[in-house]
Amino acid sequence: MNGNNAEQTVRNAAGFQQPLVLTVGQDIRGFLFKHLGRLALFALTVTSVLAVFLIFLFVILEAFPFLGKFSIVEFLTGTAWYPEAHGTPEFGVLALIVGSVYVTAAALVFSVPIGVLSAIFLSEIVSFRIRNIVKPIIEILAAIPSVAYGFFAVLVLAPWLQKYLGFTSGTNALNASLLLSIMALPTIISVAEDSLSATGRELREASYGLGATRFETTFKVVIPAAHSGIIAAIVLGMMRAIGETMVVWMASGNASQIPHPWWNLSQSVRTMTATIAGEMGETVKGSDHYRALFAIGLLLLLMTLLLNLVSEYFLTRAKKSLGKS
Repeated sequence: MNGNNAEQTVRNAAGFQQPLVLTVGQDIRGFLFKHLGRLALFALTVTSVLAVFLIFLFVILEAFPFLGKFSIVEFLTGTAWYPEAHGTPEFGVLALIVGSVYVTAAALVFSVPIGVLSAIFLSEIVSFRIRNIVKPIIEILAAIPSVAYGFFAVLVLAPWLQKYLGFTSGTNALNASLLLSIMALPTIISVAEDSLSATGRELREASYGLGATRFETTFKVVIPAAHSGIIAAIVLGMMRAIGETMVVWMASGNASQIPHPWWNLSQSVRTMTATIAGEMGETVKGSDHYRALFAIGLLLLLMTLLLNLVSEYFLTRAKKSLGKS
C-alpha cells in the first residue's frame, strides 16, 4: 500500500499521465507513434522540397528549347519585345527587366523609410500593449488581395494622378510603385521590428547606464546591432515587390520601354511578371512565344532565388550578432 502511494506521488509530481513502468503493448505503441510521427513530418518536409524542385525543373524544361534556339545575349540585352511580329519576331527582355527593377526600386524609396521608422516606433517608443494592437493591424495589409490594390490603382489613384499632377496617363510607374510600397510595408515593418526587439533589454540598459539618451541609444546602439535583420527585411520587401503580378499589370501602363529620363515616374513601363500574366493565356503552346515566356519566368526565379539567398545571409548574420547561432 505504501509502495502504491509512493508511486502515485512520484507520478503526480512528475506530471505523467501514464504508469512509470510500461507494459509491452504500451511500449510498442509508444515506439510506433514516435517513429510514425517522425516519418510523417519527414514526408511533409520532403514533399515541400520536392514540389519546389519540380517547379524549377518544369520551368527549365519548358524554357530550354527557346534558350537553345535563340541567343541568350540578345535575349537579355535586346530592348524590343515583339514576339508575334510577322517576319522576324523580337524577344528582347531588357526593357522588361528594367521595368521590374524600376518600379521595385521606386517602391523601396517610399516603403523603406516608412517601414524602418515604423518598426523603430513600435519597438522603441510605444508601449507593449499598443504595439500588440498596431502590429497585427499592419500585418493585415498583407492579407488584402493584390487585385483589390489593382482596382484601387486604376479606379482611384490613376484619376487622381491625372487630375492633380497633370499626368497624361494615370497608369504609370509612379502608380505601380506607390501600391507596391504599401504591399511591401507589412513585411519590412514586421521583420525589422522583430530584429530590433531581439537586440535585448541589456544592450539598451548598458547604453542608458553610460549616459546616452533614448535617441542616441536607438540610432547609435540598437539599430547598428540589428542592421543585418533590417537589411534582411528590406530584401524580403524587395522580393514581395518584384514578384507582384496583378498590381503592376493593372497600374503600370504595360509599355515595353526603358524610362527616359530615368527619374520621370510618370512614364508607363512593363514588368516581367505582367508580361507573363498578360500573354501566357494567348500564346500557342509549344511556340517560340510560349517558350520565351517560360524563359522570362526562369529569369525571374533566378532573381528571386538570389534575393532569397541574400536575405538568408543577413538573417544568419543577425542571429549570430545577437548570440543566437
